Amino acid sequence: MNTAFHELLALRGLESPTEAIDLVGQDPVLSTRFTLGETAAAVFAAIGVGVNDLWQLQTGRRQDLSVKLSHAAAALRSYNYFNVEEPAASGHDASAASINWALQQQRQRISTPHPTRDGRYFLPHMGLPHLAQRALDILKCDYELEAVINAVAGWDALALEEAIAAVGGCGAMVRTAAEWAAHPQGQALAGRPLVEIIKIADSPPEPVGLAGTRRPLSGLKVLDLTRILAGPTCARTLAEHGAEVLMVTAEHLPQADMFVRDTSHGKRSCFLNLDVDLERQQLHDLVRTADVFSQGYRPDVLANRGLSPAALAEIRPGIIYTSMNCYGFDGPFADRAGWEQLAQAVTGIAAEQGGDRPALLPAAACDYTTGYLAAYGTLLALGRRAREGGAYHVRVSLCQSAMYLQRQRRVDYTHEGMDIDPRDLNDIVKLTDSPYGKIRHLGPVLRMTETPPRWDLPSTQLGSHEAAWQT
Repeated sequence: MNTAFHELLALRGLESPTEAIDLVGQDPVLSTRFTLGETAAAVFAAIGVGVNDLWQLQTGRRQDLSVKLSHAAAALRSYNYFNVEEPAASGHDASAASINWALQQQRQRISTPHPTRDGRYFLPHMGLPHLAQRALDILKCDYELEAVINAVAGWDALALEEAIAAVGGCGAMVRTAAEWAAHPQGQALAGRPLVEIIKIADSPPEPVGLAGTRRPLSGLKVLDLTRILAGPTCARTLAEHGAEVLMVTAEHLPQADMFVRDTSHGKRSCFLNLDVDLERQQLHDLVRTADVFSQGYRPDVLANRGLSPAALAEIRPGIIYTSMNCYGFDGPFADRAGWEQLAQAVTGIAAEQGGDRPALLPAAACDYTTGYLAAYGTLLALGRRAREGGAYHVRVSLCQSAMYLQRQRRVDYTHEGMDIDPRDLNDIVKLTDSPYGKIRHLGPVLRMTETPPRWDLPSTQLGSHEAAWQT
């Protein structure tokens, strides 16, 4: 088994798993020297081990596991495979969705490394309209690619990074891996585990799952207060194994429509505005019977609303509080917002991927990997709760995921533009009826012999359900 998998097993702190684990295929799958398929497959296999730990507590049995590297690599850019084959006759506005996706792609084209005055490169991130505007206010330019390139060229990279951070925008100077290792933020992360599982309160042990059910996470309730990719991927993964997942967002919060569609399989969704007392109390009431609270807000946003890890451990003893961010939870960048591209830029991935000119990976490896690692940490915390009791805080970050990928071996690839043969994905591509119409999308990647992962609900529209548990 590869080194990426062994690093994850070391976090588990239990005896070696006894089930058969088969990783099928080899890198390169895509045009990069980074072993995207191999590393992602290791994470999926670790998730399978975490699920097996809970299944064994319920049944005394473990299940054999398998993952194809090509499937694992495809999962790191899952949204590329989402398509509405037959739009719904009524309800969701397909034309509006197409316009939103075109705007998202425009933001992605701008959110790449551009040369600066001092010979460095800087990546301004335009992921959401309000963040784009903050960066444009500093750059003093229009919202178009050439204008941004010219404006960035008039700045020194580090000065621009600090100026955009000061107004709450998103952007980063491209660094090498050595520069990141010497940076205080890189050093703060280097001293932390890839997945942190911190006991925050005592509580009695709790059994996992429902007696007599055939899903490892049946009966577990998950609140998903996340957006874009990493956080929603975490909760979607828990839904694959039978957890009841309720997404909680507010109508005024900006979203990326295509990402919402592709990360909402297996979930229900409700609107609650946490700035409204009554609706915030509704969330508190949901917490009282929840098992997992997953969130990706900046520091203090939820704490100021009575939703810190410590506060929730009092409301609901035994809660698993899962947090995701870009830069980690300590160090000078801990309170900065960040995205996939920024994690690649600061940690040295973009510098290595591009060579003479920094370039991004052909997959959202940091975002998706972070989401899957968050699910893995949540599973391990649920196991600890079942065996020992306690409430736990699980912490993961995009930059830690980037550094994890950098620790793995490199491979040579044959040409630019390598892609996965669509025929190789036939056994995981699904056609599903949904509120959007008939959709084509990737299904779960992990294979388990007794409880095959699946989603019981189709991808749903935001706010289409009541703020209440189904069971």
